[in-house]
Amino acid sequence: MAGTPYPKLQMHRFAYTKLTPEQIQAKLTPAAIKGPACASPLSDVFAGKSLKIVTDKGPELNYRFKGLNRLTLVEDGGKPVDAGYGALVQDKIAFFAHLIPGTQRGYAVVIDRATNLATVFELWFSGYKDNREVQRDIHFGYVDQGGSPPTARHVTTNRMEGHGYHWTQDTGIETLEFFPSAAYSNFVELTRLGGELGYCAPSDYIKVDDDFYIYTRTECEFSGTFTVYAIDLNRLQQIGLRLGFDARDQLEDYLFRGDAEWLGQIAQFEKFGDIAGDVVPPPKDAKKGERRVYRPLLTMPKMTKAEVDAAVAKKTAVFPPPGAGPQMAGNSLPSSAFLAGKTLTLRYDDGLVMDYRFDGPEELQWRKDGGDWIKARYKAWEPAPGVINFGHLLEGAPDHDGHMIVADFDRALFTCFNGHLNTPYYANEAGVKVRFGVIEMEGLTPPLYDRHGFTDELLGHALTWNYAPGLTSMHLYSTPHSMSWIIFTDAGAGGLEWSGPASYVKIRDQLYYMYWLEEACNGTLGTILINLRTLHDSGIGYHCGAEGLSMSAVGAHMRHAGRFDILKFHQPKTEGTQA
Repeated sequence: MAGTPYPKLQMHRFAYTKLTPEQIQAKLTPAAIKGPACASPLSDVFAGKSLKIVTDKGPELNYRFKGLNRLTLVEDGGKPVDAGYGALVQDKIAFFAHLIPGTQRGYAVVIDRATNLATVFELWFSGYKDNREVQRDIHFGYVDQGGSPPTARHVTTNRMEGHGYHWTQDTGIETLEFFPSAAYSNFVELTRLGGELGYCAPSDYIKVDDDFYIYTRTECEFSGTFTVYAIDLNRLQQIGLRLGFDARDQLEDYLFRGDAEWLGQIAQFEKFGDIAGDVVPPPKDAKKGERRVYRPLLTMPKMTKAEVDAAVAKKTAVFPPPGAGPQMAGNSLPSSAFLAGKTLTLRYDDGLVMDYRFDGPEELQWRKDGGDWIKARYKAWEPAPGVINFGHLLEGAPDHDGHMIVADFDRALFTCFNGHLNTPYYANEAGVKVRFGVIEMEGLTPPLYDRHGFTDELLGHALTWNYAPGLTSMHLYSTPHSMSWIIFTDAGAGGLEWSGPASYVKIRDQLYYMYWLEEACNGTLGTILINLRTLHDSGIGYHCGAEGLSMSAVGAHMRHAGRFDILKFHQPKTEGTQA
């Protein structure tokens, strides 16, 4: 597989319909009357009973359950409404959900029957400019049994942070779910989407007690679908609800059961004893149910090719001095003069030939396929003995290419991440080609067949990166083709998270070259050479916006945060066997 790039993959490119409120209402009405579907038998735990649920700052809900799937609801003393419902039970936890006929609203309710404490999720559509995105508000309360009300409540928590699971639901759906943040989660759809990419979603984590927790995710900037389930940590079982519209605009409204396989636990970085869950609080003027959501595409300028050409002509910044560019290199390695005075050729396997004269530690000349020599500014670092990471722009290239290269002088091999603009969706969104080849230089004998190659050895790992004081993130490598980055809060908890396509190349043992594309985000191409022995990286960022084109250094100190055991889920499946 060495020398053969993975196919180019795109994230967040699903053409979901901008459904109107009327279209949504038409599909919700029959579902509200019928009640949610379920592949497993529904529970009769509530059949023939009445419940009064009191919440602290939310509605008072009076239910009368007429049978296995019919109920009557009175909200805050209003008129009775009949609806379909479904319920499931796991040990002491009872879960039920329903929509309200004639509205775009509904409820999902988790009750601890041992304590009579309840968590109520109020759900609705058409509350955001993308109507299909399910909105939620969380109400903590209790089932009124008469007498003095309990003072205890279920609470938001970071106690689930760091967990990872493989879930198999009674629907046959399989997912990998990771909780690297206390405010977001990462999920890989093994069944629905083939497991190629990891996605991120804002999430809630609620503690019932030390054995049972509640998890939610809303697939914002994706399908808009809402998932909520109660999890039994000891038995690794779940009961919950999925509500939303799929890629064919069909309503998904069903309860599910699931069983999990434990995938591991990565580190948390809050202070010991900090188990708070409100790590990314909403703004003070937040509307009902509002929370902080990473919507990077809303703020990204969407530029045409002509606008990109004009911006590049106006300003091109190649390795600006400290303080003049992105602050991703506060902990960068010192620049190296290893290449200064050298002349060499990089012979690419795809036919490209690049000749270099390194006139100094930051000035070079290059020519392509024997053409004219062109001067350029570069920077180089030596992350491991005999391994040089350097980069430069190719002035005059129609797509404003930048070459970010790791040259291994011990093996006479190199890998180039060839960044470029004018990609299909937005001209300023970077693309990348992974290119391999050999170094030709006096004193080196390039190999005929040996090459750097793609690797899955980083799969499942979580690594933290401290770029500068106050600027720390974590990478989670959840599939061979993508990665997620998690931004830490001031308290050390994982906060907002996003994902992008990525690839991983092995240079030497414990030395890896990787890229990620901040696609449908801000368009940046990030490249880093990871040294797991020195716990440091060395890299280059490539970005174009209205302010122009930039190539800038990246450098950070690293910490191992652990890993999830997920390699088997990404191995090729053979007919008649299980991965």
